[in-house]
Amino acid sequence: MCGIAGVLAPSTSISASLLQSMAHTLRHRGPDDSGIWCDPACGIGLVHTRLAILDLSAEGHQPMVSRSGRYVIVFNGEVYNFQELRSRLEGPWHGHSDTEIVLHAIETWGLRRTLEACLGMFAFAVWDRETRELSLARDRLGVKPLYLARTAQGFAFASELKAIRTLGDFDTAIHRNALPLLLRHGYIPAPHTIYRDAWKLPAHGSPSAPMMHGCQNGGTRAPTGPPPKSPPMASRIPMRCPPTMQPMHSNHC
Repeated sequence: MCGIAGVLAPSTSISASLLQSMAHTLRHRGPDDSGIWCDPACGIGLVHTRLAILDLSAEGHQPMVSRSGRYVIVFNGEVYNFQELRSRLEGPWHGHSDTEIVLHAIETWGLRRTLEACLGMFAFAVWDRETRELSLARDRLGVKPLYLARTAQGFAFASELKAIRTLGDFDTAIHRNALPLLLRHGYIPAPHTIYRDAWKLPAHGSPSAPMMHGCQNGGTRAPTGPPPKSPPMASRIPMRCPPTMQPMHSNHC
């Protein structure tokens, strides 16, 4: 397994120390490697801790940027039919990871068609630098976890809630309506969590999924009321930021 996390806060600058703090809480999920990517101008930061399985080389390092530079992805899981997808896409290829296949598929086919084609267990976040939109997705059964949360400055997501709790602007108020669910089922079903301002992203085939939207002024807002009955295949968080961007991709922002 790997660990993924990220922050989208258009009105504030994302620091390397903040992202590294999130990565530290997920280190047990990916002890082989870790990386961060951020674009301070857009207030977006991505985190990945890696357990190397398919590709042990540095070519599998994440966050991973697409060939054109348009997309940046953090991916957790495995796509079982990645070799089949690879044969349907044009190279050249830098490594042997399924993440590279998924990223190039998104760039070639788009997110929806890529999700329809992928068979496996996965959770990922992909940032579109052209439309300035963050998309979050999970597999059909929700095998791989993915949480998202509202913060005072925007949104955050992570493989585990502990990474979100490192953020100083996340309100850890308990979601009281979730307590009866815990007592009834022995767990808290999606999309709820123990925190009022955090949700589990429902699985691809779930009957409900919270949808994120961008405000016209470039900010973001959380979903209100019950989730929609017909979910998108991925939750998307569009936003606006200055068109001139100088992102940094390494272990430092």
